Amino acid sequence: MSVSFGFPARIPVIAALVFSGALLAGVAGCHRSPSADVVATVNGKEILRSELERNYKIQLGDNPQKPSEQEADILRLNVLQKMIQSEILQQRAAKLNLTASDEDVNAKLTEIKAPYTEEQFNNLLKQRNMTLDDLKRDIRRQLTETKLINKEIESKINVSDAEISAFYAAHKADFDLIEPTYHLAQIVVTTMPTQPNGNQPGKPGGEAEAKRRIDAAHSQLVSGVDFAAVAASASEDPNTASNGGDMGFVPESQLKAHPAAYDAISKLKPGQFTDVIPVYDPSHKVAYFAIYRLLQREPAGQRELNDPRVQQAIHQSLHDSQKQLLQTAYLETLQDEARVHNYFAEEILKRGGQ
Repeated sequence: MSVSFGFPARIPVIAALVFSGALLAGVAGCHRSPSADVVATVNGKEILRSELERNYKIQLGDNPQKPSEQEADILRLNVLQKMIQSEILQQRAAKLNLTASDEDVNAKLTEIKAPYTEEQFNNLLKQRNMTLDDLKRDIRRQLTETKLINKEIESKINVSDAEISAFYAAHKADFDLIEPTYHLAQIVVTTMPTQPNGNQPGKPGGEAEAKRRIDAAHSQLVSGVDFAAVAASASEDPNTASNGGDMGFVPESQLKAHPAAYDAISKLKPGQFTDVIPVYDPSHKVAYFAIYRLLQREPAGQRELNDPRVQQAIHQSLHDSQKQLLQTAYLETLQDEARVHNYFAEEILKRGGQ
């Protein structure tokens, strides 16, 4: 869901079905699956059809448009490829003794459960057809991948002052603000049901339920809980929640396109937050509720390289680009070394040839 003062988009299933030749890696040959329940193996480790179907349903979400048989299988191939990549990373992490511990998993589980009563949390698991063991397994895999990437990728990233200066020289016009901007953070709760996302088990939909959740978040803020901490645990915008709700700088003209939000935000002093603001879709139904915090208000004008905020923004951009490049190359090398057999891809090819 991309918020930034727009309405959350519902992406059609067909838009997500991007076919790549990489999906058929390991298909060549006339091997047979050791069992109908096995859709792939990675260095001998089996990936089961039941796990593929569980992840496929999560990826499909609650989209009312049912995919065709071909679309469904393309999506399954995409999902399975991600599962294969994840298994390769898990095996690499195990070899380096980086698998997340029980203590790591339990600490993250406690953090996830914090906004809910025990009954609410159990109901969420049931609605998503997940067991507590399923969730713990997903948490362990995600934490393990994070530890691996931190050691193998993050530790190799270095952004120099010379690179920052060169980037500024090439993009100086981008730091000339033609209008005031507002550095904002947000907490968003959608009225649509959410699917499990990473460690999050998903949430039921409905305006009343969304209002209850956003009011609970607002109460936490009023009681003095840090905005970033509440955003990380309660916000449903995946693009900002993990960063404490930070939206970056929003131009005043973009903010004015949403009068209720602009009116509330323009009255804030840095550090203050709004009341709960409903945001409506084109049919005038509440699409989501939001709370905004003003971090900083910036006047128009040129920002110079010696501005710490400019340096930080450039550093982050260069860091993220390096990380994406190194992570892609790292995964490619691990896949080259792995023995992967994609039985599901073979199954599709056989069906197509009959």
